[in-house]
Amino acid sequence: MAEILVPRAAATVLTLRDALNGYEILMVRRNVRSEFMGGVYVFPGGGLDDDDHAAPVFGMDDERASARLGLVNGGLGYYVAALRELFEEAGLLVVCDTQGHEVLYDDAAQRARLDAYRASLNAHETTLSEVLSAEGVCLDLRQIEYLAHWITPIGPPRRYDTRFFVVRAPEGQRASHDQSETTDMQWLRPDEALLAHERGEIQMVMPTIRNLQAIAGHSSVQEVLAFAASQEGIVAMLPRAVHRDGEVVVLFPGDEGYGDT
Repeated sequence: MAEILVPRAAATVLTLRDALNGYEILMVRRNVRSEFMGGVYVFPGGGLDDDDHAAPVFGMDDERASARLGLVNGGLGYYVAALRELFEEAGLLVVCDTQGHEVLYDDAAQRARLDAYRASLNAHETTLSEVLSAEGVCLDLRQIEYLAHWITPIGPPRRYDTRFFVVRAPEGQRASHDQSETTDMQWLRPDEALLAHERGEIQMVMPTIRNLQAIAGHSSVQEVLAFAASQEGIVAMLPRAVHRDGEVVVLFPGDEGYGDT
């Protein structure tokens, strides 16, 4: 019997900004040469690193984070990983000073400094903890909320146990793809992204689609954050593939026949 891969802990973040007629969400396109979901539009995210448990944060501790995620411990690392990946893949750093005052990074010199940190981080020459310590800032976990939990089904060569979060984009900073792991980015309203996928203009996978659908009915960033914060007992979504009438059908928790597979 083939070995069943244990999913790697991962975090993904839906980054939102208010706009005319609602709000927009940041989507990045993975490099077409990537072995995993090449060319697909996703939200910034990736696996947890050891350093994620050591980064300075403000507004939350591990006990509270773990309770929110339904874990015994280690929950804080998911929140940190989500914001680290946002910085690595899109160049946005959600931080405050040690007293909780927002740090904007809204002038050219500050943005250039962030660009240099980001390049070093992506080259594995430094860690996020070192970047934050050098700046005298903390990740601002008051700006992020837990949204969903997805686990890659058995079968693919890579599996992830992924927590999805939503965060308000920091004011004054400019998102940009990293030109390596991600090669394009767009700010889109959820309904625009879903329609673009239906028309075949962009490619997305089911967790992305489902999470867009979950927040599409809200009219502002604050509404989305409040919706995420109000959720209780978030259920892990573990899709399962079954064969029906010669075709492969993907079932989700709650679908008829899901528990029989």
